[in-house]
Amino acid sequence: MEFIGRSLASYLAQRLGLPIWYEETIPWQERERRFDAGTIQMAWICGLPYVQKVADPARAISLLAAPVPAGARYGGRPVYFSDIVVRRDSPFRRFEDLRGATWSYNEPNSHSGYTTIRYALARRGEDGHFFGRVIASGAHEQSLALILAGDVDGSAIDSTVLEMAIAQRPELADEIRVLDTIGPSPAPPLLANDSLPAAQREAIQDILWNMHKEAEGRRLLEAARLARFAAVKDATYDTLRKMTAEAAKVHFAGS
Repeated sequence: MEFIGRSLASYLAQRLGLPIWYEETIPWQERERRFDAGTIQMAWICGLPYVQKVADPARAISLLAAPVPAGARYGGRPVYFSDIVVRRDSPFRRFEDLRGATWSYNEPNSHSGYTTIRYALARRGEDGHFFGRVIASGAHEQSLALILAGDVDGSAIDSTVLEMAIAQRPELADEIRVLDTIGPSPAPPLLANDSLPAAQREAIQDILWNMHKEAEGRRLLEAARLARFAAVKDATYDTLRKMTAEAAKVHFAGS
């Protein structure tokens, strides 16, 4: 959600009357470490690290909201899908055709790009040897680049990332094909830790939940291809927990 982070920080700062600094000068791994340490008070992270963090009683974190993507496929819910993407001119027509193919995932702490494909394999009774070779690209965008270059055969791409990429470069739609879809999965949550006072957490939640009702908020959301922000509970992520438990049956060599 890098494409909305800076704008959202500015929007919240204006409505709260407080300075909010959006940290984008350091890698996401360091940002997450600082969030865990409390020096970054809010973070937008994948649902997988959320369920890992909240399972640790030593970590006090709160769910603020989750994005509801625009588009009919999302049904007005805070969910997304993992689209199985291949080159349009590839011979693959079904998921099963990918046996022995070269596969790319973004990084191992990602639900959309890593856990979901292992879940899909486990559900099919397959193991980590289904693909011929599996590599970590570092990002969904890089996985797409590898597919286009012919360096890998396919990857599971977060549907919201894919839609944004196509919006920014429409010709991409003619260069790739969605072979299959996994999901829906609960959307990545916006979190706060206890270094953010409770009154401010509540005020931020109120702003997020209602920003689609006023013009500037709608403009920001539309630019990010979002309909609104929704209230979510920890139980919202139980589906992800079940998928993660199933995915644990499948391991890729070297990951």
